[in-house]
Amino acid sequence: MTDGARVTLGQIEVSTDHAANLLAVRSAFREAARVHADLLVLPEYAAAFDPGGTGPEHAEPLDGPFVTGLRRLAREHGVAVVAGTLLPAAAPGKAVNAVVAVDAQGELAGVYRKVHLYDAFGHRESDRLEAGDPSAEPLVLRLGGLAFGVMTCYDLRFPESARRLVDAGADVLVVPAAWAAGPLKADHWRTLARARAIENTAVVLAVGQAGKGVTGRSLLVGPDGQVGLELGDQAELRSADLDPAALAAVRERNPSLANRRYAVVPRP
Repeated sequence: MTDGARVTLGQIEVSTDHAANLLAVRSAFREAARVHADLLVLPEYAAAFDPGGTGPEHAEPLDGPFVTGLRRLAREHGVAVVAGTLLPAAAPGKAVNAVVAVDAQGELAGVYRKVHLYDAFGHRESDRLEAGDPSAEPLVLRLGGLAFGVMTCYDLRFPESARRLVDAGADVLVVPAAWAAGPLKADHWRTLARARAIENTAVVLAVGQAGKGVTGRSLLVGPDGQVGLELGDQAELRSADLDPAALAAVRERNPSLANRRYAVVPRP
């Protein structure tokens, strides 16, 4: 697209087998390239996932096989990618839940380290993971006249995370997730994605994992809160076009960002 961007939602199933996961990623890239997508969005923990708890045994550095593979595939297919991975942490026995952005030339455009660890609903990510710095520079990737701001999974429950990205210029909120299954969880996922879209007059691309222990149900929500695309709970790839003019029209009719009176300030 000339002014907008075509995106592919890569709702893949991920296991503890790193090599198999990279094969699934390769297939997702092929589909994204086939439809001439500008951006492929993959889930949180796309490098490796254990529904019982993904820890430092699955961590790889940024020059390890997973991110190196992403960069190679992005360059080969001419498609940018946002994907979750696990990096080594400074603290012994822990890892960092991270999302990397790679541009269509295969260059690493940025890394977001998850700020809000999932210590809720019987889970404790903080036992295995080191939280990111809430005052770190927001990760915003610019493609086709749009700015894509990156957060991940549990961050969706914190409206400040989304607003800080919008303050940094984001038009689209990209939310890779491995949203845990359970009572009301799929409803929360859908409701929160719509809320973040409405309150920020932003597009939300919420891409979940398929498989055991997670909900799938990836969403594309428009800046008016309408769900334009919704997947089921199985592995699936779907694509859609994003139009900056449509986004601008919603923000003109609903200038809530211009009317607000409070700023977001990260806590130390």
